[in-house]
Amino acid sequence: MPVLLIAEVPNLTEEAYAVMDDQRTPLMRASKGFICHASGPNPAGGWRVVQIWESEEDSQNWYNNNIKPILPPGIVPIQTFYPLHDVVTK
Repeated sequence: MPVLLIAEVPNLTEEAYAVMDDQRTPLMRASKGFICHASGPNPAGGWRVVQIWESEEDSQNWYNNNIKPILPPGIVPIQTFYPLHDVVTK
């Protein structure tokens, strides 16, 4: 079942995010279960990431293997998953 991930990342700057994003975008596109990704500044501070994956397991595998190891010290995303009925892309 597809899932929507909303990750709130307090204290992550746009500059730090850009470095991680540039390095990981090609890998994410090729990753098992990846559907789409969007991100932007969180009005409360930090960064917000929104992704759709084919499963929560696929998302967690991506995070554990590709994002967690490169996060700046002290940065811990707050991840919330929501089941989706369907996903339509362009």
